[in-house]
Amino acid sequence: MEVMNLLLDTVNAGIESVKIFNLSLIDFYDFGKLIFRLAFNSLVLFLIINLIYQKSSGRKEFSFTYYALGTAIFLLCYLLEGVKIELGFALGLFAVFGILKYRTDAIPIREMTYLFVIIGIAVVNALVNKKVSLAELVVTNGAIICVVYFLEKYLIKSESSLDIIYEKIENIRLDRRDELKADLETRTGLKIKNFSFMRVDFLKDTAMIRIYFDKKENKSDNAIYEQGRIK
Repeated sequence: MEVMNLLLDTVNAGIESVKIFNLSLIDFYDFGKLIFRLAFNSLVLFLIINLIYQKSSGRKEFSFTYYALGTAIFLLCYLLEGVKIELGFALGLFAVFGILKYRTDAIPIREMTYLFVIIGIAVVNALVNKKVSLAELVVTNGAIICVVYFLEKYLIKSESSLDIIYEKIENIRLDRRDELKADLETRTGLKIKNFSFMRVDFLKDTAMIRIYFDKKENKSDNAIYEQGRIK
């Protein structure tokens, strides 16, 4: 057994000493640490995105963005961990994504908040150093998960949204707002809390309207809100 361990240590040392373009072929300790942290970060992302966000909002279109950004930022921060820009780099990420604007649909405030949570978790899990124990890291991530779950479960109502292409263009006037709301509730069968105009096309006499409603108050046979967009 001792001979086998000595042989394995010799082989590992030989592999680790191999360099390509001044890059080590592999460092088993650092590689194992990367895999462990990446798996831990992915588990936390799964708990927040799949078990909290998707179940409470019923929306899945932002899941790809959350997973991609959470993983990419984690790897970026982890690989730059040795560079002495940890705090400035982390704050810079928040600043960049704070002014980020997608050119398709505007990101709702709730989804933007989840985006900041995902970025924060990725940065924390990547930049944690030897002064922070594993228990502290688990407690930190667990506290974030518990706070998000508590807010979604007990403090924040399960508000959802639905985009509708509306053809009665004469009802978009401010003085006919009540008539517009009543017409939308009659057509959708939903109790609407609020609505906003996303786009108005006077050439086609249509308007894109986003309605907001509480899913708990609209649990009926009408599952129209699960379609995402209707005409």
